Amino acid sequence: MPSRRTVFKGLALAAAASVVPLPAFAATGYVPPLRQMRGMWIASVVNINWPSRKGLTAEEQKAEYLAWLDLAVERKLNSVFVQIRPTADAFWPSPYEPWSEWITGVQGQDPGYDPLGFAVEETHKRGLAFHAWFNPYRVSMQPDPAKLHPDHPGRKNPEWILPFGGKLYYNPGLPEVRKFCQDAMLDAITRYDIDGLHFDDYFYPTNTAAFDDSAAFAKYGAGFPDLAAWRRNNVDLMVSEMQQRVREVKPEVSWGISPSGIWRNKASDPLGSDTAGGQSYDNLHADTRGWVKKGWLDYIAPQLYWYIGQPPADYAKLVPWWSDVAKGTGTLLWIGQAAYKAGDPAQAPQWQDPAELSRHLTLNRDHPEISGDIWFSAGDVRADRIKSVTTAVNEHHQRPALAPLLPRLAGGRAPSRPLIARARKVSAGVELKIVATGRTEPFQFAIFRSDRPIHSFGDARDLVAVVPGDRVLSWTDPDGKRGDHYYAMAVDRVSRTSRPSFPARAR
Repeated sequence: MPSRRTVFKGLALAAAASVVPLPAFAATGYVPPLRQMRGMWIASVVNINWPSRKGLTAEEQKAEYLAWLDLAVERKLNSVFVQIRPTADAFWPSPYEPWSEWITGVQGQDPGYDPLGFAVEETHKRGLAFHAWFNPYRVSMQPDPAKLHPDHPGRKNPEWILPFGGKLYYNPGLPEVRKFCQDAMLDAITRYDIDGLHFDDYFYPTNTAAFDDSAAFAKYGAGFPDLAAWRRNNVDLMVSEMQQRVREVKPEVSWGISPSGIWRNKASDPLGSDTAGGQSYDNLHADTRGWVKKGWLDYIAPQLYWYIGQPPADYAKLVPWWSDVAKGTGTLLWIGQAAYKAGDPAQAPQWQDPAELSRHLTLNRDHPEISGDIWFSAGDVRADRIKSVTTAVNEHHQRPALAPLLPRLAGGRAPSRPLIARARKVSAGVELKIVATGRTEPFQFAIFRSDRPIHSFGDARDLVAVVPGDRVLSWTDPDGKRGDHYYAMAVDRVSRTSRPSFPARAR
C-alpha cells in the first residue's frame, strides 16, 4: 500500500465575497479559518457511490475506494462520511448483522476482505478523517422478510420489523430494537479506528398509521398524549442514549446527525423557520432543534438542499435560522450541500448556475456558527456537471483547513511541538524536513509560510499545507522561496494542535 507521503497531494482554502463571488482574499477583512469541515458523503445503499455495483472483486472495490479518496484530496476536503450500515447490514465482519448485499450482491456473503478496515486505514494515510455513516432503522429496500439472510436479526425476531412503502424497518418503539441497533453500530466504533459516528436523516419513515406500530404503542405508550409524542420520545431516546454510549466507549469519537433541513415551519410553531416544507418534527418524529438545545450532539449537519430564494424553503432563510439554533449551545453546525442538484437538467433554472453552490458558502461566512459543509454525494462531486463544485472549491478552498475541533475536546492534551530540521531551497521549491518530537506520531502536520516572522497561528492566512503525519517527514513547498520563514504544528486525530515549531528560514 502507498505510504502517507506518497499519497499526499496537498490541501487549500478560499472563500467567496459577495453574490458575485470573488476570491476570499479580495474581500476586505476576510480571514480564512484554521479549522473548517470539508466533507463528502460516500453512499453505499443501492450502490450509489461505493461499490459502484454488486459483485466487484475485492481489488476492484479497493481501487474504487482509493479513487474516492483521491477525489477528496483533489477537491481539498479533509473528511469523508462513508455509509457502512445502509440496510441493517455491515461493511465489516459484524457479530450482529450480516455482510451487506451492496458489497457482493448476496447478503451474508463474505467479500474476502474487510472493507471497513481497509477504508479506515487508507483514509487515514491521506490525512483525512473517517466518519462512519449509519442508517439506524432501515432493514431492507424490499418488503419481503423471507428474502433477508436466514441469520438476519429480522428473520430471527420477526416482531422487530415492520413493512412500509415497499421496504422493511426495525420498529423504533421496541426497547430491545433500540439497544440492538446501538450495539450493532457501536461494534464498529469500538473495533475500528473511526473518527466519527454519523446518522443520516431517516428515523421513522413517515407520520402515518400505515406504519403499523400500534401494538408497540399499546404496550409502551402509556403516559404519552398521542402516537406522535411517543414516537418522538423513542427517537429522542435513541439519540440521547447513543451520545452517552459513544462517550463511554470512545469519548474522542464525534457524534452527529444530518437531518432534513426543516425542523418545523413558522406556521406550525413560532420557533420554526420561515418555510413551508416537510417538517422533521412532525413527519419523521425527529426533534432536531431539541437535540441541539439539549446538548445531545457534537454537531448537526442539516441538509439544506434548496437554492437561495427558493420557495417554500429558502436557503438564505434556513442558514440564519439554524445558526440561531446552534448559537451558544456548543453544538457545531455544518451544512449539507446539494451537489446532486447542481447542473441536473431536471432541476430549477437556479441550479443551472455554476455559482449557486459557491454563493451558499459565501452566505455561510456571515454566520460564524457555521464551521463547514458536507457535499452530497461523492459521485456528484466527481461529476461536477456544470463546474459548480470546481467553482466553489476555487473560490472557497484557496487555503487548507484542519478538521473542526469539538469544543468538549479542546482542553485535552495537545501534541508535542515538532522540529523543522531543514529548510533549503532546491530546484523544485523549498524542501523541509519535519521531525516529530513526542511519543505519538502526529496525525498531520500543519505547515505555515511567510516572508516575515509569524506571530499568530489561529487562522489560515499563512497556512500553506496540511500533510499526513510521520515520525520524520520530507516535504517540498513548490511555491517556497529563499528567505521564507517556515513553521510546523503537529495535529492529532481530533484536530488539537501543538505549539508552532521554532521558525526555520529557507536557505
